[in-house]
Amino acid sequence: MQARLCVWVLLLCLPIAAGPTSVWAAEDGLAPSSKSAVLVDADTGTVLYEKNSREKLPPASITKIMTMLLVMEALEKGQISYEDRVRTSEYASSMGGSQIFLETGEVMKLEDLLKAVAVGSANDASVALAEHLAGTEERFVEMMNRRAEELGMKDTRFQNPNGLPASDHYSTARDIAIMSRELLKHREITRFTKTYEDYLRKESKKPFWLVNTNKLVKFYEGLDGLKTGFTREAGFCLAATAKRRDLRAIAVVMGEPDVKARNREITRMLDFAFNQYANRVIYKPGQLIGKLQVDKGEKSMIEVRSPQQFSVLMKKGENADDYRTKIRWEKLKAPVRKGQLLGAVEVEKDGKTVSRMELVSAREIPKAGMWTILKRTARKLFFIPDETPAADPGT
Repeated sequence: MQARLCVWVLLLCLPIAAGPTSVWAAEDGLAPSSKSAVLVDADTGTVLYEKNSREKLPPASITKIMTMLLVMEALEKGQISYEDRVRTSEYASSMGGSQIFLETGEVMKLEDLLKAVAVGSANDASVALAEHLAGTEERFVEMMNRRAEELGMKDTRFQNPNGLPASDHYSTARDIAIMSRELLKHREITRFTKTYEDYLRKESKKPFWLVNTNKLVKFYEGLDGLKTGFTREAGFCLAATAKRRDLRAIAVVMGEPDVKARNREITRMLDFAFNQYANRVIYKPGQLIGKLQVDKGEKSMIEVRSPQQFSVLMKKGENADDYRTKIRWEKLKAPVRKGQLLGAVEVEKDGKTVSRMELVSAREIPKAGMWTILKRTARKLFFIPDETPAADPGT
């Protein structure tokens, strides 16, 4: 029997769209002290509350969410490793503001530098990571802006990897929610962002104590990230995420007058999400969605699994039976291209689609050679069992 091909598919990043009308839809609502705010369901991207969410503002250290995202993506691709020894340049060691006081020429493990960024918001560690990934800060910033464009962050422009004040460096609450959702696809990141305190240089005579700049990770139930920010120009900013049961929410505030107001309004937004909404999970990460046959493919079967949680957001008290799930498969003929559409999962209520996940191929499947096709034909002629039947493309 031919070996089956297991292809892990990618969940396309759905744009954040207007969601259920909220009792807090007034201009001030949940975050009256902020210049800008947004509250979204992390799974579906549904906006639960927003205030001036497309206003371009300086993001301060919330910028580091994109820096961490590029690091996590490079780790996933195997381009870098947690064990990499990163040498600090003179430029990286010159950063002011929040820092771990890296010295020129100092070597530190990449994992510790990432911890310094996620927990201590270290500007010097951010630049050291940027230079390690891209060679120079300038090239890393190009990567940041290119990734922002790919994610549909239309109102964002980065000038550095740490958020220190710079002209033409801006973002919006809505764009920050988009990159926060993307970062959270890398579940490993919360191992760092939920850490309240830890040490660097543990084996040295002067270990460096890290304390999370986001104190809510200690005091708010389920909160495990993501990033604070502050400059005099930006005010107090925070992109926070918390999970309770199957619901993960992301709350962003920008331009708060002080830490107390920032934390109070983030808490209020998250409380609103957890009090009013629940998620009905359709597929868990890694769960089998279906199998597709590839006509004349080098591998004749694709096993499609969900790379992360897919769910439908419901107001508490709604009947889950009112929602129906459908899977629409494409008919596949080799060659299959990487990124080619395989199908889609749709959730409907009252005949309307309320949630949709497109499934694309994570790799290429070449066309089968003549000998492979002849062997398959022989199997069919002599009724020799081959592979598990594929999902019906018309499902």
